[in-house]
Amino acid sequence: MKDIRGIKGKYYIASLIEEGEHEHQDFKFAVSDARKIARSLSAFANNDGGRLLIGVKDNGVIAGVRNEEDIYVVEQAAGMYCVPPQEIHVTAFKTEGGLTVMRVEIDRAPVRPVHVKEQGGELKAYYRVRDENIVAPQLMVKAWITASSDNGTIVEITPAGRKLLEMASADEGVTLEQFMVSAHVSQLTAEELAVSLYGMGLIDFVYTGHHFTLKTLG
Repeated sequence: MKDIRGIKGKYYIASLIEEGEHEHQDFKFAVSDARKIARSLSAFANNDGGRLLIGVKDNGVIAGVRNEEDIYVVEQAAGMYCVPPQEIHVTAFKTEGGLTVMRVEIDRAPVRPVHVKEQGGELKAYYRVRDENIVAPQLMVKAWITASSDNGTIVEITPAGRKLLEMASADEGVTLEQFMVSAHVSQLTAEELAVSLYGMGLIDFVYTGHHFTLKTLG
């Protein structure tokens, strides 16, 4: 098997590693499991995009990738385990001691959600929060699906909808449960309002460090 040919990138890769893992960057020591790689790709694509540095341990130590078969596993993750398949950009860099690190870049998906085909055929959408890939909340997934199929219909904002906008304008936004209690509405009604306002581009889902809240935009 051939070695991966890489461009010189010792200092560039070192600068990326110095950033550590964060919302837009993840380290991967190995790529033997395409499904695990797909979860990271899904999480980045459902957020604002990001990159994988393959051949880097969690502590930032460069271990290097093995050979060009690693590229095949990454492409398999994007094309076979991501639903819909995602476009990625792979670049190999030669680093310290001649070791190779692969940078895998993925943009924010134009249509969300991007699911991962899990074992048994189950589909799960992931979302990148700080340095973790989490399963996206069902309400957020529902909002993405509704927004992607929106036909441009103008919907009148109800008094309950205005109440949700008012509460969502708080500094940390509002949880669905807080809104339900304050507005005396059912979970179904609250979810429908949240999905509708998200589709109108008036609110978004924001992670506070403990949970997602609904927050007004702008």
